[in-house]
Amino acid sequence: MTNSVIRKITIGKDYKNDSMHYAIGQSVYGGHTICHILEDEYKYSIYISKGDIVIPWKDFNKNMAVSVEYDLEY
Repeated sequence: MTNSVIRKITIGKDYKNDSMHYAIGQSVYGGHTICHILEDEYKYSIYISKGDIVIPWKDFNKNMAVSVEYDLEY
C-alpha cells in the first residue's frame, strides 16, 4: 500500500454541518496519520500509520451517506 486514489472521505448526511471528514495526511489518534483510504465491494477502509507501521483504523459500509473526493494526481 503506497498510494490511494481516494484523497478524502466524508461520512454523514449533512456535508458541511454534521459529518466527519477524513483526508490523507490528516493527524489522528495519538500521533498517527491517515495514509490510505481504500474502497472495496462493500465498504470504505481507512488505514493509519506511525513510523513504518500501517494499521486498519475505521471501516464504513456503503449503506451510509458517503462523499468521496478522489486524488487527481495519481
